[in-house]
Amino acid sequence: MRRRATSRWDRTAVLLLAACGLRGGTAMAKEPVQTTVLASHRAGSDFALTADPAAANWKGVKGVIVERDREGALVPSHRSEVRSRWTEKNLYLLFIAPYEELYLHPDPATTADTNKLWDWDVAEAFIGTDFKDIKKYKEFQVSPQGEWVDLAIDRGAQPPSHDVSWNSGYEVKARIDRDKRVWCGEMRIPLESIGMSPPRPGMEARLNLYRCQGPPTNRKYINWQPVKSETFHTPEAFGRLRLEK
Repeated sequence: MRRRATSRWDRTAVLLLAACGLRGGTAMAKEPVQTTVLASHRAGSDFALTADPAAANWKGVKGVIVERDREGALVPSHRSEVRSRWTEKNLYLLFIAPYEELYLHPDPATTADTNKLWDWDVAEAFIGTDFKDIKKYKEFQVSPQGEWVDLAIDRGAQPPSHDVSWNSGYEVKARIDRDKRVWCGEMRIPLESIGMSPPRPGMEARLNLYRCQGPPTNRKYINWQPVKSETFHTPEAFGRLRLEK
C-alpha cells in the first residue's frame, strides 16, 4: 500500500483518485496545479474509455483543478480535477468530480444527443481554435449517467447560435461512486472536429472547463477560468489547451 501522502501532495486530489477507483497507489497522478494551461500529454495509441483515473493510460498524468464559481470564489466540497491526453486522431478529457447532491435526468438516453443536458448535472469543455474570432468554438458535455451533447457555438451571431445539430462524432463514458460521492466522466473528441488535425506538440487551442452540479435549490456552477459573468459562454475568459509530448 502507498504510504500516507506527504505535505507536497494535495490531499483532496488523492481522495478524489481513491474515490474513482484508485487502489494501493498504483495510479497516483502528479499533483494537479493551478494554471491557465491544461497540458494534454501524448499517448502512443488510442485507448478504451473507462472513466477511471486508475486506468493505465491515466497513470501519472497531471491535471488541472476546477473549483471556483463564476466570480472566482472557491466552491467547497466540489474540488474537481481534469486531465487530458491526445493521439494522432483524438483528444481525451477525464473529469473527476466530487458532489454533495446528484441531479440526474430521470430518463437518460445515451445513444443520441440530450438537448438541454446542462439543466442537469454535467461536466463541460468549451474548445476553440479560431484565435481571430474567439466567439466561435465547440461545446462538449458529459453527465454522470453517460449522456452527452455537442454543439457548435457562435456568440458573435445575432442572436447567438448554439447549434445542437452539429455532430463531432465524439464518445463519452461515465460512472458514479455514490459511497464516496464522486463521479467521473471521460470524453474522446476527434481532433479533426475541433480543427486540430494534423496535431503536433506545441499546438494550442482556447479552452474552458465547467461543471453544473446539484438540484435547482442548491445549484453549483463551477469553472476552471472564472468567467466573471452570468454565463459560461464568455470566451474572453478562456485559458489554453496545449498538446505536449
